[in-house]
Amino acid sequence: MTAPVPHRTTAAYFAQAAVSFGLATVALSLGIAYLPVSSWMRAFLAVGLLYEITSAFTLAKVIRDRQEEGAITSRVDKARLDKLLSEHDPFKVENI
Repeated sequence: MTAPVPHRTTAAYFAQAAVSFGLATVALSLGIAYLPVSSWMRAFLAVGLLYEITSAFTLAKVIRDRQEEGAITSRVDKARLDKLLSEHDPFKVENI
């Protein structure tokens, strides 16, 4: 069998991305909460923030799924090619 695909990101990079996402969400939430506008405006902005967050997660998932699909397809194609090459004998004489 083949070796598992290695992770391309480090734990520190993952932690940095998670902390950055958390800080941005908290900062924007506090900004919305302390805006000098009516509660309807705050609610509208909060719904917009939640929509933006869910859209970002969905986009990240779709991109990841496409990359994994491409990797799986290329591995299947590589396995087929390896099988064909292993079965091919260039010195074999065909009897007609």
